[in-house]
Amino acid sequence: MAERGGLKGWHRWWWLCHIVGVERNVDLRTASRDVLIDIITRLQAANALLEQRIAQLEGQAKSQNSRRMPGLKPKADGKPAQPKKPRRARRQGFARTRMTPTHRVEHAVEQCPGCGTQLSGGWTQRTREVIDLPQVPAEVTEHVYLARACPICQRRCIPKAQSKGVAAGKQRLGVNLLSLIAALREEARLPVRTIQWYLETVHGLHLSLGAIVGATRKVAGQAQRELAGILERIRGSPVVHADETGWRQDGVNGYVWTFSTPTERYFLRRGRDKAVVDEVLGEEFAGVLVSDFYAAYHHYAGPKQRCWAHLLRDIHDLRVLHPKDRRLVRWARAVNRLYRLAADFTGPSAKQGRTARLALEKRLLALRQPYLDDPSAAQSKLCRRISNHIKSLPRTGYGELFVFVAEPEVPPDNNAAERNLRHLVVSRKISGGTRSHQGTDTKMTLASIFGTWRAQGLNPLSACRQLLSSPQL
Repeated sequence: MAERGGLKGWHRWWWLCHIVGVERNVDLRTASRDVLIDIITRLQAANALLEQRIAQLEGQAKSQNSRRMPGLKPKADGKPAQPKKPRRARRQGFARTRMTPTHRVEHAVEQCPGCGTQLSGGWTQRTREVIDLPQVPAEVTEHVYLARACPICQRRCIPKAQSKGVAAGKQRLGVNLLSLIAALREEARLPVRTIQWYLETVHGLHLSLGAIVGATRKVAGQAQRELAGILERIRGSPVVHADETGWRQDGVNGYVWTFSTPTERYFLRRGRDKAVVDEVLGEEFAGVLVSDFYAAYHHYAGPKQRCWAHLLRDIHDLRVLHPKDRRLVRWARAVNRLYRLAADFTGPSAKQGRTARLALEKRLLALRQPYLDDPSAAQSKLCRRISNHIKSLPRTGYGELFVFVAEPEVPPDNNAAERNLRHLVVSRKISGGTRSHQGTDTKMTLASIFGTWRAQGLNPLSACRQLLSSPQL
């Protein structure tokens, strides 16, 4: 039997003999008095040595603890570790949250595997979430219109076609399918053949390439009222951003123009002349036009804010070309400091904003004056540009570089317009442009309405369904 402590008697005796150096064949029950006294003496000596070693180890541990802060574990190199700072509380958790289940499948054992007893009831031991998409084939609904004859007057009665919310116009493609095709084409920027493959692979629906192109044209045709409303709201906005980029149609170069506000997007393809500005904005627009330094915007007589990002970028490029020109470096730094001063200005009243605007314009005119007529100066061309856009205009009495100082709702740059064009630029790199005038009009219309829905925070697919379901007057 095992003794107290978990060791048998012979194990204890072997360990004792090993410590004191006694031969293992000695029997304590029959050993003589001298042998027992010798064993006790050896045990006392071993005990004294062990107590001395324990005291030495405790002294070393105390000396190490005194050299480091309490509660910290020493590093591997012997240096004390730095105390950990408490973790800053997060505003929200970033753990993956479970979705609301649409189906519930219960798994339970019907019979006890040990005795075969029938089991019932139970409790939730664990759960597992599985997210999947069902294979939903396309639905083909046949609408049958029955003709009935009146038994009294013998008049034949035929019901009117009820297509509201089901189909757009007299075509076989439903509202949901049209919206999906338009969203895949414009929002996902998928080629027509990829859309054809998706519909056939996922939904078992084969449509010709012409049917898919016709679907996008149908959505664009239904969106003409929405497009006219976007243009009207842009013309009534106090601030409008404008920009342009290249777009090829049937291999011929052209330009896509964008006129936008924080909640509206309008795109069209034209040439690169000033008539496009008049066509879009019209005579009733009296707001601030934010643009770059392209000459097509010069003739607009209303207030204009030129893009400081373009100007500062040109100054930076000039410094890269002339890194050892000290006059250029000093001038560039002075212009940058002046811009930062203007960007940080927060006037409590409109009068103070106008005063600060005039003061900043005078300082900028003073910076460009020494190099304006100096052909040897690398910055002379940029100084002439500043001079052309800082002069007081006949209609407003102010220049075109510091409008944002007097009017806080006006931004100092035209980055918003460039961001609005990015979606079309990516689409252009994928497709290379459009093939026909009708295709270009469809593309610009879809880009305008989908871009507007995107800017307004709407779901483009749901918004397109609502557009096609609404009655067209």
